[in-house]
Amino acid sequence: MKVTILGCGDAFGAAGRMHSSYLVETPRCTVLVDCGPTILQALKRLRLDPGRIDFVVLSHLHGDHFGGLPFLYMEYRYEAPRSRPLTVYGPRGTAVTTQRLFEVLYEKTAHEPMNFPLDYVELEAGMEKTAGDVRIRPFAVPHVSELHCLGYRLEADGRVIVYSGDSAWSDEFIKQVRGADLFLCECSTFEAQVPIHISYREIAAHAEQLDCKRLVLTHLGAEPLRRQREISLEVGRDGMTLELAEPRRASRRVRSVVPRSAVRRRPKGASPGRARRRR
Repeated sequence: MKVTILGCGDAFGAAGRMHSSYLVETPRCTVLVDCGPTILQALKRLRLDPGRIDFVVLSHLHGDHFGGLPFLYMEYRYEAPRSRPLTVYGPRGTAVTTQRLFEVLYEKTAHEPMNFPLDYVELEAGMEKTAGDVRIRPFAVPHVSELHCLGYRLEADGRVIVYSGDSAWSDEFIKQVRGADLFLCECSTFEAQVPIHISYREIAAHAEQLDCKRLVLTHLGAEPLRRQREISLEVGRDGMTLELAEPRRASRRVRSVVPRSAVRRRPKGASPGRARRRR
């Protein structure tokens, strides 16, 4: 399984980053997780064919996470005509809200028949679906009260990706990332406490409890980007490719992700053991 970060910026495009979009490639299909307005720019800069997307999974209906769908539809209608089906999975309201947006942006085209079969499947927390070789397991996250907001645990080929979507910190993440190969976790602020987003301080404080192989910070705002030198966890970037490891063996224990600052250092004069002296 391979993940390409097409965009991991916040709604304001901090530091010129693209909006949220992640391309997940499995042995049998290609999944687009979230579809921000910069989706076509992100794909084409990396010379990735938009037509390779088999289905889309949306975390919630804020513009920086689903606003690229009409542009994707226009690509499939005019620039690179599509004939094979496309399914969009998302929270309740996905079909109606996307159609309204399409009508606002491209009124004439939005009312014309699509040249490819388009289907919407609306999800609730705990409602599992399988698409291709991907098991989609949505769970509720605390973001904004006016929207139904989801995080996802995606399983394919013996590997697991967890995506936070936009959310405040929740102990539900500790449960969902257990044994995961990759956790894409939003990090909108560094220290500032915002009730609808997660700060770096909060993630670092819970890092020892996250039993996953790899944690990558995403949805980065201006504050954490300015203070990257103070961040000890891995920071995502647009265009970054994450190759996941081979499928785990049942007997193998996944190590927790811990900030470098939390790693115990060997006191001076102590036996080197496995550690080597810094030169």
